[in-house]
Amino acid sequence: MAQRILTLRECYEMAEVVSPLSAEKKLYGDIAHLRDINLEKRWLPSLDAGGQLVYNSEVVDFTGVMGALPLPGIDQLIKPLPHEQYKLTLDVNQMIYDGGSVKGARTLEKAGLAVQEKQNEADLYPLRAQINSYYFNLLLLERQRELVLNYLGIIGKRLCTLEAAVANGMLLPSDIDVLTSEKIRLEQQLAENRIHSVSMLKALSSLTGSPMDTSVVLVLPPVGELLPQELNRPELELFDLKKEQLAASLELLQAGKRPKAFGFATLGYGNPPGNNFFKDEFAPFYIIGAGVKWNIFDWDKTRNEKQVVTLQQSLLEGRKEELTDHLTRALDAQRAEIQSLEALLARDDELIALRKRITATAESQYANGTLTATEYLNELNAEKQAMVNREIHAISLVMARVGYLNISGREIE
Repeated sequence: MAQRILTLRECYEMAEVVSPLSAEKKLYGDIAHLRDINLEKRWLPSLDAGGQLVYNSEVVDFTGVMGALPLPGIDQLIKPLPHEQYKLTLDVNQMIYDGGSVKGARTLEKAGLAVQEKQNEADLYPLRAQINSYYFNLLLLERQRELVLNYLGIIGKRLCTLEAAVANGMLLPSDIDVLTSEKIRLEQQLAENRIHSVSMLKALSSLTGSPMDTSVVLVLPPVGELLPQELNRPELELFDLKKEQLAASLELLQAGKRPKAFGFATLGYGNPPGNNFFKDEFAPFYIIGAGVKWNIFDWDKTRNEKQVVTLQQSLLEGRKEELTDHLTRALDAQRAEIQSLEALLARDDELIALRKRITATAESQYANGTLTATEYLNELNAEKQAMVNREIHAISLVMARVGYLNISGREIE
């Protein structure tokens, strides 16, 4: 079976895709699109249907006035106005000038969408720390397994030699027992290693939504020596976008203070038709006109809202500075850890070379019968532990560098 090679960057990308949070980004876009369509439709004419039935207790009555005139029978020609009024209408209103309110509202909506998308990105960002933990622990388990297998092979070869020596009466069987017990201990370590690896793989598979087994090959991510000082975290960009959103809300408030011009028309059918009160019958009518509306005094509501927005901008700036200081301190601590691991790793090679020479000497002494099997195993285990420590330091150094990049907001290859 071909082995599957998996990188840390691929794990990041898969985890973001399968996370329930990632679906929110599309939903935010759909919501913003629908709202923008509705805002754009404010320029379309509005149509309202209505009806009215009115009864007036008092109406104009010219009968008495006309009866006083010296014209016989004229009072019979002019009937009193009807007390009832009936009306069915279709009202049309068209915005002519809105002072920039629609444009401002659409700009604010776009700024809100950018904030929501960046917030979604910031919410997904902590996934990287979880993936780092499982990914690098799996790498460490893999290196430990390789070392244990290597030393298990050494013990196996030594046991074959001992069995021949015991058969020839050159060594005591107790030496075989010592090495056999060490072999069993190493096999137990392998079994524990496999259990931990399977558990870590299940966790990583759950996070990334990709099935994994022990055949997968994890690759150490390439990280450079340079440690960037600049911060590029999505949370910091989120503060900037929120400030842009507040600036857009200020523009919308300003647009609300400008005059509005509109046109209107009414198509109706009623009795009396329109304002012709002397016509006591149902007939169609229409009204056409235009108007201007300007709120010249709003009791300082707009000014107070602007002050609120200004205060909110100050709050955002303070929060951004606080987060910047926190991330800077975290970078300093991570940089110190990197330097410490680099110093340890520089001495590991020297220590391993020394332990190998000690083990070679112990092996020669054991072969010559001047060293017991237990003493030889002690030196061999010391060499193995030095090798394990080096792998721990090497992988921890890469993990620390990746952690530094994550804190600063930089992407890995």
